[in-house]
Amino acid sequence: MTQAIPYDIAIIGGGIMGCATALRVAEGGMTAIVLDQGDLGQGASGVNAGTLSLQIKRVKLMPYALRGHHLWEQMGDAVGFAKTGGFTLAFTPREADMLHERQTLKAEAGAPIEFVANNRLRDAEPHLTHKVQAASFCAEDGYANSSLTGRYYRGRLQDANIPYREGCKVTAIKEGAPFELSTPQGTIRATRILLAAGAWLKPLAALLNVDLPVNARVNTVSVTERMPPLIRSVIGHATGLLTMKQKANGTVLIGGGWQGRGTPQEGRGTVDAHTVRPNLALAQYAVPALGSARVLRSWTGFEANVPDFYPLAGPLPGVPGAFVLGCVRGGYTIGPYIGQLMGDSILGREPEMPLFDPGRDFEKDTA
Repeated sequence: MTQAIPYDIAIIGGGIMGCATALRVAEGGMTAIVLDQGDLGQGASGVNAGTLSLQIKRVKLMPYALRGHHLWEQMGDAVGFAKTGGFTLAFTPREADMLHERQTLKAEAGAPIEFVANNRLRDAEPHLTHKVQAASFCAEDGYANSSLTGRYYRGRLQDANIPYREGCKVTAIKEGAPFELSTPQGTIRATRILLAAGAWLKPLAALLNVDLPVNARVNTVSVTERMPPLIRSVIGHATGLLTMKQKANGTVLIGGGWQGRGTPQEGRGTVDAHTVRPNLALAQYAVPALGSARVLRSWTGFEANVPDFYPLAGPLPGVPGAFVLGCVRGGYTIGPYIGQLMGDSILGREPEMPLFDPGRDFEKDTA
């Protein structure tokens, strides 16, 4: 079944970025529909650890992260937002040098990061190891409950009268004026389309004969049983290989980008015990009392990236009327804001901050 009047835009991907864009274009008067092959907010937006730490964001993306963090704070209890502050730790002289270099650049980019002495660290977090050689602190760091992402944005779309379809995989896209999107729930017609499907961007763009250089990481998160109070803050490591927080119910969430197995085309990724073990070992090194904790569950989530590790945000090369948004390192924090910027661009407005041309030359940048 094909609807008679085309939507102004069909957004393929119902995660944070797709939903935030839909809300923005609807505010500007466009008719939009959001399509997701699963449930809203249940891809990368719903399976990550929920960490909202400015200390682990890239220097050049810091202005976007600061604005995104502010939007999460405005969402508040609806997304389980908690501002706990966060410490990033170094255990060796080499890690201490790395920490000082990176966090100084991030502070210069606007993040309220400071270096703290061990006595202050131990006063704040007495259960941390005493083998810390250097530590930085950001009072703005915290977390949200990523499992609430879908429910939150589903409510926002309903309040804005924006239709959405879940379990609605796009299997073919016919270019034209309008585009015609084939789905199990019928054909969707739209004047414009936005590809915002995260790790599934590459096969989706291929439907339009566009080869996006998108790769997918298979990040792993683990959760422990309920424990007595051990840490109040978000805890990270200078290498970026550890993020850890204790929720109000006592469980401890442990992540840090350790890789599982699988590809988006194969469905959900699988946990690799060989990478979970060192992740948990690093967490226990930081908080020795975790040695007595049982891990209840570990799971994976795909995180898309391109060779230079900056976002794709702009017109899809060679396809008039098509746009792409995704591949944002730290996308959980930045997502609500970059979605607004994308919406402004689609509306023909000048975005508050620059977007990221999907047609650029890609060179790896690790800053």
